[in-house]
Amino acid sequence: MKPKAMHRKRFNSYNAALLPYSIWALLFILIPLIFVAYYAFTDNEFNFTTENIARFFNTIGQIRDDSGNVSEIRTYLVIFMRSLKLAIMSTLVCLIMGYPIAYIMARAPERTQKMMMTLIMIPMWMNFLIRTYAWMTILQDKGILNNILQMFGLNPVHIIGTEAAVLIGMVYDYLPYMVLPIFSIMAKMDDKLLEAARDLGCGSIAVLRRVIFPLSLPGVVSGITMVLIPSISTFYISQKLGNGNFFLIGDAIEGQYVAGNFHFAAAMAFILMAILLVFMALIKYITARYLYGGENNA
Repeated sequence: MKPKAMHRKRFNSYNAALLPYSIWALLFILIPLIFVAYYAFTDNEFNFTTENIARFFNTIGQIRDDSGNVSEIRTYLVIFMRSLKLAIMSTLVCLIMGYPIAYIMARAPERTQKMMMTLIMIPMWMNFLIRTYAWMTILQDKGILNNILQMFGLNPVHIIGTEAAVLIGMVYDYLPYMVLPIFSIMAKMDDKLLEAARDLGCGSIAVLRRVIFPLSLPGVVSGITMVLIPSISTFYISQKLGNGNFFLIGDAIEGQYVAGNFHFAAAMAFILMAILLVFMALIKYITARYLYGGENNA
């Protein structure tokens, strides 16, 4: 067979394998995003407008501090910043917890790897609502956690309805999305590289810093992306574990949608999507420079 014919056959096979995903992406990703953008930039009469976008940035609300003083805030910007703060915190906690777990899994025997993988995946097989209600039972004032503390003669703690409870729920739900990408990279890491680093005089910390972490960086970036994006737009966790005390951007979008304000809800979703795309592009750019030696050329 001629080289051109072989290349054409390989190209056709590649397109055939790519076709199902392309159709899926078109129907369930691209077209819904187009509808979100269309609703975001139209009014109830479906005339073009930027009022919905401006409303997100210009809506003014009032807040009262502990002293009784009232101050004005840009409501949705404050909600977004609170959502971003909790999302970043949950992502960092997932990274700090998930990286050692992924490393231990990658270095463990195959049988131990399967057992640890099963333990990580089992919670994901349960319904999201059931997992959230389970944490409500654990963290409430008369819940399992405080009962255990009282058994040991310790004072109960108030967690439910606080940022800590929301953070715990987010970390619990999204930790597997941090562990699995990092583990998939570390599991493919050549042990000879680690042996060579030790032979050249690197200690355990130096091997981790100079070899393991740079090689695992693509998995870290994937994990950060997979945790940050859903956590910044979450809403059910904040409603149940936060007792409605912490109104996040996902709650705001849901509230506008339930109220029938589809265009403003779409505008908030569009702004959130645009901000996340900028974050992802920035992370990709910084990572590419680091992985391909950009910082040495700076």
